Amino acid sequence: MNTTVPTSLYAQRRARMAAQLGPNGIALIPTAPERPRNRDSDFLYRHDSYFYYLTGFTEPNAWLVVTGDGTSTLFCQPKDLEREIWDGYRLGPDAAVDALGVNAAHSVADLDTQLPRLLENRDTVWYPLAIHQGLEQRVAGWLNQVRARVRYGALCPEQQRDLCAVLDEMRLVKDAHEQDIMRRAAAISARAHVRTMQACARMLREGQDLREFHLDAELMHEFRMGGSQYPAYSSIVAAGANACVLHYRADVAPVRAGQLVLIDAGCELDSYASDITRTFPADGKFTGPQRTLYDLVLASQEASVAATKPGARFTDPHEAAVKVLAQGMLDVGLLDRNKVGTLDDVLDRRAYFQFYMHRTGHWLGMDVHDCGSYVEPAEVGTVSERKDPLSGETIKNRPSRILQPGMVLTIEPGIYVRPAEGVPEQFHNIGIRIEDDAIVTPQGCELITRGVPVKADEIEALMRG
Repeated sequence: MNTTVPTSLYAQRRARMAAQLGPNGIALIPTAPERPRNRDSDFLYRHDSYFYYLTGFTEPNAWLVVTGDGTSTLFCQPKDLEREIWDGYRLGPDAAVDALGVNAAHSVADLDTQLPRLLENRDTVWYPLAIHQGLEQRVAGWLNQVRARVRYGALCPEQQRDLCAVLDEMRLVKDAHEQDIMRRAAAISARAHVRTMQACARMLREGQDLREFHLDAELMHEFRMGGSQYPAYSSIVAAGANACVLHYRADVAPVRAGQLVLIDAGCELDSYASDITRTFPADGKFTGPQRTLYDLVLASQEASVAATKPGARFTDPHEAAVKVLAQGMLDVGLLDRNKVGTLDDVLDRRAYFQFYMHRTGHWLGMDVHDCGSYVEPAEVGTVSERKDPLSGETIKNRPSRILQPGMVLTIEPGIYVRPAEGVPEQFHNIGIRIEDDAIVTPQGCELITRGVPVKADEIEALMRG
């Protein structure tokens, strides 16, 4: 539990959610289960983001129930001094009311007894759909118990609705408290990238055997020294051709002078993620072809940053980046004008997809790919169709989300050149991505991850230090 945050913050969130349930609605929110790793230990536990957003409570085996009138009930593990010797301190129901600001708290052992009574005479039950394995079946079991009491006058909820639709909209715009945590997480991650760049160049200068996992260890050291609880996701540390594998994981591959190293890594701090990618020369000096493509990707990111502002669509930064990348691919010869035509032809036919195949950003928050619709809610009914020029699939287009202050997203264009016929050999096996985290502000956007350099000259200077 994060004891530095006032319980009123979570109470306010519960009240905002309750106001959208309807006066006779009820919401059920479980936290994440513990998951066994082997016969005698579990994977490192991480609570459910929705549950934590409403409670600030980090213990496993807990549930939150909120009714439309704003009453909140917590079910949590009971005090058990013997188990606490093995597993650590438990808050327990008696202390939970004051500690968490809920109206009532019970042992989770009483959940199956209490839930049918709480569901009685409600018209709608809300819970996160398709997230918690087995949850739908448990709800169905509780509702069956309510139906068994209809002869005694009990009414059973007639509707089941997805609570994610409500909570996703709430979580999409970050308040000042959330933004502060995300800035601190970004600063820790930036220091980790700086440390790793410098360690890479130093170890090569000293003639040490350098592997991708050594650089991963440098990241982890700085994350934990900065106070982060976990990595926000599995770090990507990719040397040379491995950088052309989008979801590569740090492995045993050697890191050699003359290669580029792509690192996509960020820490999680107090349940909020950061997400940074930097690509740098292993020995601290870009080659000519590496610098050519690096400067192209950086120019595309600058265009994308300029397009990230209130009133813009979520797709605008991507389209700005793609336009710069596509023109650059034509200019440097990655794309043959005689085969692909003009810039407009490249964009219309998505000919750039061979070298740039992902979107330029995603929402960021409690989860590294955070919740929130990418379609503007007021325009969801506006639909057009187009045929994808590569797959031939018919795609339904809906108006993209309109950006507003407090939204947080990544900006991460890239270029990935695998050897292929017609591709200039000097660019083979070069993979580059540059990623920063942006908070949308009233004036534009604030890049919170620039504690690690991004310009090629600055990276080289840093690695000489």
